[in-house]
Amino acid sequence: MARAAVGWGVRELAKKADVAANTVTRIENGADAKQSTMDRLQRALQAAGVDFIEENGGGPGVRLRKPAKKDPKK
Repeated sequence: MARAAVGWGVRELAKKADVAANTVTRIENGADAKQSTMDRLQRALQAAGVDFIEENGGGPGVRLRKPAKKDPKK
């Protein structure tokens, strides 16, 4: 869900997280992964503006941060 939110394909996420594309595909299909791999993926997605959230009673989810508004004076 996070990858789709930023409009990345499997290869782009893999490149930005410095992991193999096959690893991303396996994780998305439900395979287990090392915590270090999950951390790399999460950091790459967070750098792209994804916030990982836990809704009360709704379970985990993601949202995109709103871009900062530009100062019209600058």
